[in-house]
Amino acid sequence: MSAICQVTGRSPGFGNNVSHSNRRTKRRWSPNIQMKTYYLPSEGRHVRLRVSVKGMKTIDRDGIEAVVARLRKEGQKI
Repeated sequence: MSAICQVTGRSPGFGNNVSHSNRRTKRRWSPNIQMKTYYLPSEGRHVRLRVSVKGMKTIDRDGIEAVVARLRKEGQKI
């Protein structure tokens, strides 16, 4: 499973660990992805989304109906 938020599109960031001796090794910063179930009152059913915590804040701000409508407009199957 990829660590990509369905709402915001956040994905892992890549970079280097830099030690005291300045050696560099690859590392990755994963977004805080959660499986969350939301209730859609217009359809009378629940939907499960893979969202980051920032995506949850977006849903709280805009509402689940608006977010699901935007996702369907982008072509995602919900």
